[in-house]
Amino acid sequence: QVHLVESGGGLVQAGGSLRLSCAASGGTFSSATMGWYRQPPGKQRDFVARITSDSYTNYVDAVQGRFAVSRDNAKNTVYLQMNSLKPEDTGVYYCNYVNGEYGFWGQGTQVTVSS
Repeated sequence: QVHLVESGGGLVQAGGSLRLSCAASGGTFSSATMGWYRQPPGKQRDFVARITSDSYTNYVDAVQGRFAVSRDNAKNTVYLQMNSLKPEDTGVYYCNYVNGEYGFWGQGTQVTVSS
């Protein structure tokens, strides 16, 4: 069993920045692919970014160049640096852990970007 705890969400004005963190316990963090997803109000949960065990990253087009995902295996933590935030970035951000056939989700952290 893997337990994921997100933090760092909050209210920010458009153009501002936030850094989300996701701390993992249990499992083998260093060999997991870690992802970030978000769920805007009234919409489905969608992919935002991911980082593989060898630190390959990819992003949804809407955040490319503004967001950066990184990981610290010594701390079992993945980060999402979000810059130049827009109102459409508003939503609950979820951390995802995938290792082989196993996948786990965190409880989410709210990000609200005001215009």
